[in-house]
Amino acid sequence: MPAASFPWLHLGLGLGVLFLVGVIAGGIGAVYIPPLTLVKIVADKTPLLNIENTWPGSWDTIIWHLRFPRILLAGLVGAGLAISGATYQGLFRNPLADPYFIGVAAGAGLGATIVFVTGMPQYSHGFSLLPIAAFAGGLVAVSIAYIMTRQSKGLPLTTLILAGVATSSLAGAITSLLMIRADPDVKPLLGWLLGGFIGSGWQDVLTVLPYMGIGITVMMLYARVLNLFQLNQNEAKQLGVNVESTKLFLIGAASLTTAAAVSVSGLIGFVGLIAPHTVRLVWGFDNRFLLPMSMVVGGTFLILADVIARTVVSPTELPVGVVTAFFGAPFFLLLLRRNRR
Repeated sequence: MPAASFPWLHLGLGLGVLFLVGVIAGGIGAVYIPPLTLVKIVADKTPLLNIENTWPGSWDTIIWHLRFPRILLAGLVGAGLAISGATYQGLFRNPLADPYFIGVAAGAGLGATIVFVTGMPQYSHGFSLLPIAAFAGGLVAVSIAYIMTRQSKGLPLTTLILAGVATSSLAGAITSLLMIRADPDVKPLLGWLLGGFIGSGWQDVLTVLPYMGIGITVMMLYARVLNLFQLNQNEAKQLGVNVESTKLFLIGAASLTTAAAVSVSGLIGFVGLIAPHTVRLVWGFDNRFLLPMSMVVGGTFLILADVIARTVVSPTELPVGVVTAFFGAPFFLLLLRRNRR
């Protein structure tokens, strides 16, 4: 029987693989922790279980304060970028759309650059201003593109793409100008722009979780309606879909999710392109399954990419965006060749 007959079974298996990858990733690093011991460390925190403590006390600190927050954040960011990419691809009916399609990345980069190069304090009252600035910059860029596009007759998606390109170009130019005029040491800024999870903690997870939760919930609720957009807007209207409000909700949800993800990870490319296409090629085009499975694939992919980034040149780290580019660029070229055929 074809694979598409068991899509939800495959989703469950995908979640199992995601959990397994997270457990393995938790044990890999400068201090290796065996998977069985790691499971015991996690189980030891469960009130109903009594696990004999046979591991060094420092391992608890490594797992709970260093690796698990980072792994969870990488999984969240990967899932958010993947479902946003799948939503944009379905909404714009463009297989090459990604979460940065209408200016989120450029706006977030500009927001982060302002914090880095203008002498603003990066911390205030115990909170980092960098994610806040990046989040605000991404939303402002999308809002500008939307305002430039909005017409009395609706929201033309082609015009929105062009407005997004213009907004991205302007934000990128301002970012470059600020970098040129800044202090010569822009390595921290470049590191952020290339993406990564160095220094990530539970505070980052708790900061982005509400925004990503709202955005992901809206996109999942509109999965069936997104299927109707694969026909055309007139047919969707005839089937009772409020096309304009649907476009607004989906663009807002995908942009909110992307901005939240970028605010804590920097600009990590190709996740929102690779994950949806992998799911689409293997399991088909039904967005009711495509969206959640893209999240699973995206989260798994980014956790693996983060493991490679922090181990391949240990004790230093590669930016995660570099690792995803090594995998994503060949995939993108193969995709272009396939589309041409």
